[in-house]
Amino acid sequence: MDSESPLTLERLDQLLAPHCLEVMGGFAVEGEDETLPTGTRALVMIGPRQPGFWPTFKTSAEWQDSQPNPMDRWSRRVIGRLACDLGGKAYFPFGGPPYHPFYQWALRSGRCWDSPVHLLVHESQGLWVSYRGALALKVPLEFPQAAKPCDSCIEKPCLSACPAGALTGAGYDVPRCHAWLDEAGQACLSGGCLVRRACPVSRGHARMAEQSAYHMGQFHQ
Repeated sequence: MDSESPLTLERLDQLLAPHCLEVMGGFAVEGEDETLPTGTRALVMIGPRQPGFWPTFKTSAEWQDSQPNPMDRWSRRVIGRLACDLGGKAYFPFGGPPYHPFYQWALRSGRCWDSPVHLLVHESQGLWVSYRGALALKVPLEFPQAAKPCDSCIEKPCLSACPAGALTGAGYDVPRCHAWLDEAGQACLSGGCLVRRACPVSRGHARMAEQSAYHMGQFHQ
């Protein structure tokens, strides 16, 4: 990176754009945080930029080499290299246990919240929100805040969208979900979780069904 260019969220988005990734929020770090390296001034959350992420990812060497966990390996390479270039440290929501506190970090970002079904909901991605990594940086950054979309959502269709009754306001019954996918869940497997798809913000997010089907296949192995 050009040493004369100050690091901003806009500059980070420019660096992430060739990989169809984007800044999805973050927070300033004042003092020391036991979950982050000493000297960290900002934690930046990174996720897929839509549309375009899935076709871009499928051109990667990791996708084409037929080895396990292509998206995780790609994320480590791309985000890890950027962290090195910026003098920071990369974190990932996989590879544990132990796992890094991505859920708590997302809630601190001011752009993601606990939804009525207790999945994370993002201000622009809705229930399709996913993170490929995070950057702990030693430079301060300013982060915009947003309004929780659920506060203005009257019908809250996520609460009644699960055909198996596995994902509701009472929580997530994972065994019941897997049983449904085994028996009658083709619509969920081919296009992604119906609860996530029901979110009005999700419906406006250009995530490809093929990408959602891949993640469902990974989940239901």
